[in-house]
Amino acid sequence: MSIASRFLAQVGGLPKRLCRAERHKGIRIPMRDGVTLATTLYTPRLPGKHPTLLIREPYGLRGFGAVAGVYAERGYNVVLQACRGTDSSDGDFDPLRHERDDGLATLDWIKAQPWFDGRLGTTGPSYLGYTQWAIADALPPHSAMAVKVSSAEFRSVVFPGGGFALGLWLSWLQTIYGLKGNAFLTARRMVTGGIDRLTLTATMKLPLRDADKRVVGREVPFWRHWMEHAVGNDDFWEALDHTHRLGARTPPVAFMSGWYDFMLDQLLRDYRTLVDAGQNPPLVIGPWSHISPELNTASIGETLKWMNAQLRGDRSGLAAKPVRIHVSGDGRWHDFDTFPPGTADQQIWYLHPEKLLSLRPGRTSPPDTYTYDPVDPTPAVGGAYFAFTGAGATDNRRLEARKDVLVYSSEPLFGDTLVIGNTRATLYLRSTLPDTDIFVRLCDVDEQGLSTNITDGYLRKSAADPAVPDNVWKLTIRFHATAHLFKRHHRLRLVVASGAHPRFARNPGTGEPIGDATRLDAADIELFHDPQRPSAITLPVLEMALLGPVI
Repeated sequence: MSIASRFLAQVGGLPKRLCRAERHKGIRIPMRDGVTLATTLYTPRLPGKHPTLLIREPYGLRGFGAVAGVYAERGYNVVLQACRGTDSSDGDFDPLRHERDDGLATLDWIKAQPWFDGRLGTTGPSYLGYTQWAIADALPPHSAMAVKVSSAEFRSVVFPGGGFALGLWLSWLQTIYGLKGNAFLTARRMVTGGIDRLTLTATMKLPLRDADKRVVGREVPFWRHWMEHAVGNDDFWEALDHTHRLGARTPPVAFMSGWYDFMLDQLLRDYRTLVDAGQNPPLVIGPWSHISPELNTASIGETLKWMNAQLRGDRSGLAAKPVRIHVSGDGRWHDFDTFPPGTADQQIWYLHPEKLLSLRPGRTSPPDTYTYDPVDPTPAVGGAYFAFTGAGATDNRRLEARKDVLVYSSEPLFGDTLVIGNTRATLYLRSTLPDTDIFVRLCDVDEQGLSTNITDGYLRKSAADPAVPDNVWKLTIRFHATAHLFKRHHRLRLVVASGAHPRFARNPGTGEPIGDATRLDAADIELFHDPQRPSAITLPVLEMALLGPVI
């Protein structure tokens, strides 16, 4: 047992290991075009046949070696493979492009091995989940999947709300190339926030086409290719979309995510697709962001329980109910039969003058105004954000004090309010520029005035949208899913802005292409809240009885 695998076992509360693991390095698996991919096989030192787990990832074989060792020590053969163009695998790394063909070739290789007994599991978070969906319809009959913080398609991840997830892709680019070049230095930059700081610095310069050179020192082919061909191009993304592979014949899948994961809604869409197809997949959602260490350690234990049940017939580790979610504000975990766990009452809170949120409809009043200047973009503060430091729930008061932010707060609540699902905002806006972004956030304000972000949403309004009377737009913005208890005496707070940089690429206001824009124009924005234009947020409120008594 390595020090790393021992640490993972202790932190994750894993069952005692069954044996030692052997590591077989230097395996090269041929792909259909002659490229070979670097692979390491971990096997348990136990007699007999064992189930196999497949992990395909772009982060280097050493990084996931401890995880593979943990699984092997508990009775699994583990095939750990570096995706094309990463680690020492041949070829060029072209994200998402080769995972279907390379995954199918790897399946063929596994099936031909003497130690393979027909039982196969796939597992992994984020990009590793995408590599699973790419081959989900080709897995052997006795298979299972464990998908964490991931999605079967990435178009909506790359272009959320019609904008561009700039911070995600520049930070991820640094991670991919850094781990291949100097893994130790890159790991240190992750922990210390160096990657996040360089991302912010690089994104403050234009054009964005050259941001790759600013973060890794050279042109990155896939970054350039995406800037040329991925924006607004349906054909580019169609071949990379694997949502059609989900259905009644999909192997049993276990899902895991966090309320502050930027792919949560996509994962819930995939979950719902399987539920609608007649399956009853387990789902765990915790108080985590995309790269929370707690999520990663918990996922190993959940994967072992799931694979033991599906590949070994040992269901002793499974919970009585398939859905387990953490409710923030309440601070407890709750088990349900499905998600969402009930039918929500759609509670409407209207925006009023004097920066008030109320259940009463608004009265006649002039609009509130602010100016968004991309030269000094409204910053990203916490939230469902790919960042090594600063993602998740945080204090929003400095953000709310900015001049380019509007804030609407309720009076103290008379009772506890349980919100589970997707909040919506309906806003009536007018901008001096035809291209304008809107960022909205729901916060929980406690008795001391601490404002904590719970969920948010984002939308890019384009000049290509059809004209409307008086240039006043009615925009509906969907917040990401959440499960939160707003306690009695706390306040609801809605934050309205026109950016969260660099989480979303700042809108230059000029209508220029994402990669080529070099000019920055400020936008003056009016937000209406009168009887004819009743801006509001709609909360999915459920009965408090769902949470049961506090013991």
